[in-house]
Amino acid sequence: MKNRYTYILLVSIIISCGPRERVSKEVFDEVNKNMEIKRLTEVEIIQEAMIWGDSISKSAQENLITNLQKAIEEGGMPHAIEFCKENASQITNISEDILIRRVSTKNRNSNNYPDSQESPILDAYAYNAENGLESEPNIQKIENGEVYLYTKAIIFPGGICLSCHGEPGSQISDPVLNALENLYPEDNAKGYKMGELRGMWSLRIPKKKVVDRL
Repeated sequence: MKNRYTYILLVSIIISCGPRERVSKEVFDEVNKNMEIKRLTEVEIIQEAMIWGDSISKSAQENLITNLQKAIEEGGMPHAIEFCKENASQITNISEDILIRRVSTKNRNSNNYPDSQESPILDAYAYNAENGLESEPNIQKIENGEVYLYTKAIIFPGGICLSCHGEPGSQISDPVLNALENLYPEDNAKGYKMGELRGMWSLRIPKKKVVDRL
């Protein structure tokens, strides 16, 4: 629509100048500038998708930790476990445009098991963690290139997280174990040590939404 208006503007200028008058170079340059269509390369789009993925995963992680800490202060660790079960997915779902997941093979919630597209990437992160290699965020094209799959490793931080994901008995108290058994009877997310791979963030980012940001 913008190009149509600038074309009409150019015609109007030419008509108003009359048949014997010349349109100045400055006028032509300004019209041409307005008619330029921004052409984005695939590299630019992927870079923006990576930046967006980094920002969203960071915000989702911070939002989750803040809310869990608040739940612990309000009712202790058992209360925080129940709070997490009921609210974690809503807390981390901070964008209407992007499907956000936390996936792990040692998952607490069975819905968080990696799918066929996520599994190979998570395996690569696991290999890096086991061999002392750093895992960088990754982005891949899926769905015929119309969606970007952004992933980022989640490294277990230790600290207060050990009270819920550490060693039963020594780090996880009996009340917390009881809460876990009641709420997550098939829980596999215990026995973690600081620095181990906890899982990964998985974000499906539509290419069109990335282009709209540029």
